[in-house]
Amino acid sequence: MRRTKEDSEQTRLQILAAARHVFARQGVIRTTLGEIAKAAGVTRGAIYWHFANKTELFYAMREQVSLPMVDRTGFAWLPADTADPLGSIERFLRDILDLLRNDEATRQTWQILGFKCEYVGELERELDSHNTRCTELYASLTRVYRRAQRAGQLRNGLRPGMAALATCSFLVGLIRLWLIDRTGKLVRGKAVAVVKAHIASQRRRAPAH
Repeated sequence: MRRTKEDSEQTRLQILAAARHVFARQGVIRTTLGEIAKAAGVTRGAIYWHFANKTELFYAMREQVSLPMVDRTGFAWLPADTADPLGSIERFLRDILDLLRNDEATRQTWQILGFKCEYVGELERELDSHNTRCTELYASLTRVYRRAQRAGQLRNGLRPGMAALATCSFLVGLIRLWLIDRTGKLVRGKAVAVVKAHIASQRRRAPAH
């Protein structure tokens, strides 16, 4: 029985990996369960054993990875207390770049959510969820920027809420550019420097001597 459960779970993981790969290649709407079954090396019946339909399979694939800006777990990268609040935001942004670069499942899932999915019908709730998580990220960043303001790090005239909104917008744009930059000539090779420049634009300048 134990072996049967292990085999079943292995089959489920094969199906999820195949779904992610096919979704990323040709989009969610155009993908059939038959194509996923073929990519996974299983029958359609095996897919229906684990998932009621393609929508359920999509959400299971989506929930396999933790995505910054989309999942609350990503907010753990923003420390609650630090002597260098702006530095913590920079590390948060750089960690996201590292995740995109080093974790194929995360990278493919972002590609699917960003470019290969129509948010209509049963998939519309994913877009609503994304909006909710971005709002929560904005709130988390606002708290960190308030600490930066109290620490004297934030440039004069910049309100924490506006700084947080700028960083949210910056991050969304950076991720999209990073994903479409397949040759690496546009932003991938400069992404860390771009992050540093963004944080520097929020930082108070040292007084001239």
